[in-house]
Amino acid sequence: MEKKQGLLLVNLGTPSAATPDAIKQYLTEFLLDRHVVDLPKLFWSPMLKYIVIPKRVPYIIHHYQKIWINGASPLLHYSQLLCDKLQRHLPNIQCELAMTYGEPDMQSALNKLQSCSKITVLPLFPQYSTTTTLAVLDKLKQIIASDQIIDNICYIRDYADHPSYINALYLQIKQAFEDQGEPEVLVLSYHGIPERYIHKRKEDYIERCEMTTQLLIEKCRANGINRPIQMAYQSKFGKGKWVTPSTSDTLQTLAQSGVKNVHVICPGFSVDCIETLYEIDEENRELFFNAGGKTFYYIPALNESDLQMSLIIELINHTQPLTFKNLYSNT
Repeated sequence: MEKKQGLLLVNLGTPSAATPDAIKQYLTEFLLDRHVVDLPKLFWSPMLKYIVIPKRVPYIIHHYQKIWINGASPLLHYSQLLCDKLQRHLPNIQCELAMTYGEPDMQSALNKLQSCSKITVLPLFPQYSTTTTLAVLDKLKQIIASDQIIDNICYIRDYADHPSYINALYLQIKQAFEDQGEPEVLVLSYHGIPERYIHKRKEDYIERCEMTTQLLIEKCRANGINRPIQMAYQSKFGKGKWVTPSTSDTLQTLAQSGVKNVHVICPGFSVDCIETLYEIDEENRELFFNAGGKTFYYIPALNESDLQMSLIIELINHTQPLTFKNLYSNT
């Protein structure tokens, strides 16, 4: 009997519960990763433990509680729905889900795929970044090196310019415009990164975001969507200088200049999470209204939609994956 192939979907991670202890545990693991925060450990570790975590947990716990779905965070909820849906449509491929931080962990997911003839790892980050995608690859590389559980693992770096991804975003926008009416401006909001990472790490994340934006604008224009489209970055953390323009500033400036109706889509998020459902659809909505805006619509992520499923099937069937042997020369 021929062995199945394996597909490992990897997303960022999430607290296991909307409780102070669970959020503290998750944030500690997440923010101690040097891919995410590269400050000196002797300085950052005590600051995180005694200042950042005690201040941040009470601030965000109510945000999590507000968006929790059926006992799970939206990120885990939608990621698992997507994995399950893919499994139903790909009977010859074993599909598993893992998180870079928290549960389900990558070690356990890989253990479930040990019998597979080949494993394709797909980090669910459309635009490659050292803060997300490389964190996944480095953790997997450590597991492989220490356990020698399998040597036929490959990965897809990203899909920022893949035609099926651009088309899925376009169709999501088109549907929103049909259902909600066309806005005066469409805002594309990507997750931001510290500016220093661009030069220090030779990070091409911004270029990948700009590539997605340019291709999406071309797709919209070719299909008769001619509304202004602006690109911005969200989720700044800490006091350092991050890439601009910020989503919050952009939305406030638009409202102050007389724009009353906007739609916002977050192309860098494969599934909805606290950064989309709370930061965008709650906090930034309020900022836009307070600055004079009247109508705000958040266009949902692709989540477990047929568009997302078709995109992933296209990626695994028609994208040449990279091997871990050449990880650092191809990231």
